[in-house]
Amino acid sequence: MKIAVIGANGQLGKDVCEAFVNNGDEVIELDLGRSGKEQINIAEMDSVSKTLKEYAAVDLVVNTAAFHNVEGCEKDPEKAFKVNGVGSINLSLVCNEIDKPLLHISTDYVFDGQKKKPYVESDRPVPLNVYGNTKLSGEHFIESMAKKYFVLRVSGIYGKNPCLAKGGMNFVDLMLKLAKERPEVRVVDDEVLTPTFTEDIAAQVVKLAHSGDAQYGLYHATAEGSCSWYEFAREIFKLAKSEVTLKKAAPGEFAITVNRPKYSVLENKFLKDQGLNVMPPWQDGLKRYLQVKYGI
Repeated sequence: MKIAVIGANGQLGKDVCEAFVNNGDEVIELDLGRSGKEQINIAEMDSVSKTLKEYAAVDLVVNTAAFHNVEGCEKDPEKAFKVNGVGSINLSLVCNEIDKPLLHISTDYVFDGQKKKPYVESDRPVPLNVYGNTKLSGEHFIESMAKKYFVLRVSGIYGKNPCLAKGGMNFVDLMLKLAKERPEVRVVDDEVLTPTFTEDIAAQVVKLAHSGDAQYGLYHATAEGSCSWYEFAREIFKLAKSEVTLKKAAPGEFAITVNRPKYSVLENKFLKDQGLNVMPPWQDGLKRYLQVKYGI
């Protein structure tokens, strides 16, 4: 297959490109103007149309690009909607024109966390912040406008490639850094999610792309299981054999500038229904991440 990957220089995009190449596919890397790769601005129709029509021979367009800095979205909702919402319109319309399917990455932040048990694809989204609202708008635009599409919601992603929009450091890296600098680390225990290694999401994307009879639609694609940020940190320190003291943060200890769901665990029901789920437990992903990046 020939695959166009938008956001190819991002934390997830790099792993998606690598996974397709390792699978023997040809990859067209489309970036946002930072790396010297082919450039594309999904918020601008002219850019999307010109670029994708130039590569109209691809079999699939994968979009990993988004404005996903939660605080940044809250400060600039117009930009957030232009990228996460209007960008989805542009991609849908152009993919329809070239008659190619779109695979788009979305987020667990479309939910408010009140369910307190894993969300399935049919659950009603209720976002708590601008980021979640704009990503949900993107989902709705794709569902109503794209003729052929996959939307994949992910959760708590971390990867060996830096997330440029978030300062280049993920939660695992931050915990290991703090463990070297401090005798004690305090982490919140009241937010539950499923941390997911980007390599595992990339493997799931490849699996879905090559499943010729897979149904188009909305999918949840996270690692199996769940934990709080405190429990995640505990597992990180355990595997890294760190002697740092880990304690639960007191309620309200860390200032919250943007509302986030206290529970955002997703169940990969649609993938499992079709026998396509290849996502491992979150603990397995963490072990491989530490091996790949730190040799632990």
